[in-house]
Amino acid sequence: MASLDPVWSLVQSAQFRVKLLKISSGLGVSNDRRLRDALQKDDADIARLFKHIVSTDAHKKGVLRLKGESAQHCVDLIQDVLDKGSFQAAEDAGFTLKARRLLVKLSEASDTLPTSLFIRGVSSLDKEATFGGTFGDIYRASFAGQDVALKRIRVFQRDSGRHKIRQRFCREALLWQRLQNPYVLPFTGIDAESFPSFLCMVSPWMRHGTILKHLAENGNANVERRLFEIAQGLAYLHSQNVIHGDLRGSNVLVDDDWHAVLADFGLAVFSDATAATHTSHHGGSVRWMGPELHYPQSCGLENFTRTFASDCYSFAFVCIEVRPSVQKYR
Repeated sequence: MASLDPVWSLVQSAQFRVKLLKISSGLGVSNDRRLRDALQKDDADIARLFKHIVSTDAHKKGVLRLKGESAQHCVDLIQDVLDKGSFQAAEDAGFTLKARRLLVKLSEASDTLPTSLFIRGVSSLDKEATFGGTFGDIYRASFAGQDVALKRIRVFQRDSGRHKIRQRFCREALLWQRLQNPYVLPFTGIDAESFPSFLCMVSPWMRHGTILKHLAENGNANVERRLFEIAQGLAYLHSQNVIHGDLRGSNVLVDDDWHAVLADFGLAVFSDATAATHTSHHGGSVRWMGPELHYPQSCGLENFTRTFASDCYSFAFVCIEVRPSVQKYR
């Protein structure tokens, strides 16, 4: 492996592993101890190789040039490395973030998503969307005996528009799937069966709706508790180097246990300094955006740049939004 180009070695390792697992399954020896030991050793070798790749700009560029089956194998392998927690030591936190960023970039560049994220068996799909937004529609369905929400991204007719929407889908799904916190809406998976030619992100159905609907129907006696939960969710995102980018009342839902959960990560970005968070996509809700997003140059910034601070500004506006007694002073 060492004599080969590291990127090519990574792709070859993924291809060989897929073939090996298929053969071992056919022979009925998937649980053989010797095979498990060999795969565990291979996991360690792959993790070391990948750690080298994400630390080298030339190799990262090589990864981003992968297409087709090679890109799919690489996406699946990176996902597997992250799932197994190969970089969980404190000193490897930086490598974990680089790996997550590289996975998102490769997914966007190659139009591929990890195979393990796809789920099968979504049923009882409503004929009409329950909610509609600027970029997508929400449908109610069932999965594994539970009500779920399917977020179907709207696709433009023009090829350039379709490509950008697909990139947005890949980025949102890959950022969201790593977020696990009581105050963040869980990510269930990706459904490719319910709508021909459309992918859907799947999450648990939140029957209580948004926090705005909840407060309107139940009063604001517990509004401080809900705001605390929103703050906890936002603090968790920031601890994961993720900026929400579109925090507002309609993007906060209430779960079955009456807790506030953050949702809609369509504008979320990584915050690390090595990957500038400025973007050509200036979307978002105008009233919830800080002044530095409206007038970057006037605020000493070169570009439109989402930051932890811009999220905090949005949170402050959510505090005003959900407290009617404060709104008269706006």
